[in-house]
Amino acid sequence: MEDPVPLQALSIDLTEPFLKSFTPELIPGIAIMILLLILSGLISGSEVAFFSLSPRQLKEIRTKKGVKNRQIVRLLERPKRLLATILISNNFVNVAIVMVSSFVLSSLFNLQDYPMMAFLIQVVLVTSLLLIFGEIIPKMLATQNSMKFALMMALPINTLLKVFYQFSSLLVYSTRVIDKKVSNKGYDISINDISQAIDIASGEEEQEKEKKILKGIVNFSDTSVKEIMKSRVDVVALDKESSFEEVLKTVLDSGYSRIPVYAENFDQIQGILYVKDLLPHIDNSDYAWQSNLRSAFYVPENKPISDLLKEFQSEKIHLAIVVDEYGGTSGIVTLEDIIEEIVGEINDEFDSADEADYHKIDKYNYEFEAKTPLNDFCKIIGIEISHFDEYRGESDTLAGLILEHEGVIPAKGHHIKIDGFTFTIQEVDSRRIVKLKVTIDDKELLEHEES
Repeated sequence: MEDPVPLQALSIDLTEPFLKSFTPELIPGIAIMILLLILSGLISGSEVAFFSLSPRQLKEIRTKKGVKNRQIVRLLERPKRLLATILISNNFVNVAIVMVSSFVLSSLFNLQDYPMMAFLIQVVLVTSLLLIFGEIIPKMLATQNSMKFALMMALPINTLLKVFYQFSSLLVYSTRVIDKKVSNKGYDISINDISQAIDIASGEEEQEKEKKILKGIVNFSDTSVKEIMKSRVDVVALDKESSFEEVLKTVLDSGYSRIPVYAENFDQIQGILYVKDLLPHIDNSDYAWQSNLRSAFYVPENKPISDLLKEFQSEKIHLAIVVDEYGGTSGIVTLEDIIEEIVGEINDEFDSADEADYHKIDKYNYEFEAKTPLNDFCKIIGIEISHFDEYRGESDTLAGLILEHEGVIPAKGHHIKIDGFTFTIQEVDSRRIVKLKVTIDDKELLEHEES
């Protein structure tokens, strides 16, 4: 009688090998899988290509003739449907890849007896192939060649849009419902919240100028014309009765290209003189320069500068006369003043460091021209203009703040303490304060703002 064969040995003999033999029937499956992988990459890349076209490229596409260019324009006119079509198509292709890969891999490997290897091959390997060849590489190529990629995929995506039209319509409709609910709910985010977010998000390596530009953009719509205008006492203007020689002298001394012209007093503005209009007549000393006056553009003090910028752009003008509630002239505001609220001070060939409105003595002491706007003063010191809301009343300059607080023009050497600051009068005349020294007494205030 023969010895019985151990069960363990019997199970080993019955176990099939992990790698099965390759059969010609697998070739079509592998070919289909490769084609689907290429298709997945092209669809994924088209998403980046269509939505990363620059304004210059879009303008080029619209101006050029051709079927592909027209198709790109039509697709981008409906961005939600385009995106929905791309996402649906990509998901269909990816599901097909998973199904075909399962058939191919189960025919090549014994996945039932080796569950861990089955997981590594079916999940890790297939997912890696989809990510690398279906997402990462195509999107990198599409980013670098967005124009070529969009032109290549215009016809295929347009075809897919028709094929999956019903599916994309359902997706677009569902997202529209969600958008309405989200928009109806809304979020109350204040300007201060956004400013604080900029401070938190900005690392130490961030440039201070970049942070100021971001804050300038955030506060842009909240700034009024009165906060940035040049006060009437600082405006260079011409009397309508001035001779041509006097006009030329004023133009050369000021360096301005646009100058307001008044009759009798500054409240009666007659128009704006554009210096370029005088160039053809510069040798004619008897020229009637008043005939070149252009109409003045008037804005109220409380107008937001974001609205004024749009009006400047639509009217193609660079200067406006600011009027108060009684119709009197408060000053002027220019396009440069508005832009400076975002990018900071802009200096041209007529500006110099000697003409600066302030001088920093040390960390806690400054010398300022009294005509400096409070808004600029607060930016230089690094505090919010709301710090002086209790004291400034209707004033918008340092001199106005002092006069609002004291009620009279203080004498030279007089000290005025206002909420953590000491203002020392350095120069004054019978009509106004000219220059003053500012000392920051509340050191914690400055340290808090810097932190």
